[in-house]
Amino acid sequence: MFKCILLTIMMTSVTAIANDNSKLTGTVKIDGSSTVYPITEAVAEEFAEEAPRVRVTVGISGTGGGFKRFSTGETDISDASRPIKAKEQKVCKEAGIEFIEVPVAYDGLTIVVNRENTWCDSLTVEQLKQIFLDGSTVMTWKDLDVSWPEVSLKMYAPGTDSGTFDYFKEVVAGKKGSIRSDMSVSEDDNVLVRGVSGDKGGIGFFGCAYYFENKEKLKTLAIYNGKTNVLPNSKTIESGEYAPFSRPLFIYVNKTALDKPAVQVFVDYYIDNAGDMAEEVGYVRLPETMYDRVRKNIASRKTGTQFIDGEGEKVHGALASVYE
Repeated sequence: MFKCILLTIMMTSVTAIANDNSKLTGTVKIDGSSTVYPITEAVAEEFAEEAPRVRVTVGISGTGGGFKRFSTGETDISDASRPIKAKEQKVCKEAGIEFIEVPVAYDGLTIVVNRENTWCDSLTVEQLKQIFLDGSTVMTWKDLDVSWPEVSLKMYAPGTDSGTFDYFKEVVAGKKGSIRSDMSVSEDDNVLVRGVSGDKGGIGFFGCAYYFENKEKLKTLAIYNGKTNVLPNSKTIESGEYAPFSRPLFIYVNKTALDKPAVQVFVDYYIDNAGDMAEEVGYVRLPETMYDRVRKNIASRKTGTQFIDGEGEKVHGALASVYE
């Protein structure tokens, strides 16, 4: 009996030590999407309380900029507001970088205008094309709708290295179209918030978290999804009703970096807390079944993307139908 009790105490002590990250040391280097940044930064701050000796750095160079660093081995994790592109995957492969693709939350790309804009409450994708496509002659709100005032229309957009820009371009311009160049651009979404909030005729777009964080400064527009006008919120984003601007957000993890205890523990912690942190900063958590799939992929070291097929073509579809 005494031996059983002693064995139980010893096993409990070993488990406690194994789960104690206070003595864990190392570094975790992260860069990429400004849209995913709030989630990753929130996770990093919470993680610092459990593992204060681990140094986690989180940069914001945009999804494309993050992948450039990731593909050279400069970072352990790359934040991305879109799936990796075929050409980025090729660069990683040529550099010997294997990665694990990890969906972490849902976002709704949000179209915002100045709060003094009382004339426009919703837009269609066709109207967005009239505003943002290269060659557009829309210079005032009246050019878009004759019943609206002749107020100069100024566009604010993420930089071209941003996954948010890529996603918006894909929806509005398609594969062959291009976005007009006379926009005020920045990789920092806070700069875009200040731009639209300070310009009566301003219009811009970024992840829903930045709108939720700045509701008192901005007005969001409903988007016509083919049936009705829909505003972005947790329910419409997760259900896909907020079409075509609902999207998943990702982190990409360097497989070799997982051999470092600090990175492995951080990634496990990220997945366990991604849903809570996503909601805390204004995004939408994934279904728990999706996080379970991600855990299995991390444990089995399943590499590659599920959004590009064997021919290098992009796979379309809802996250749950594409991701295994």
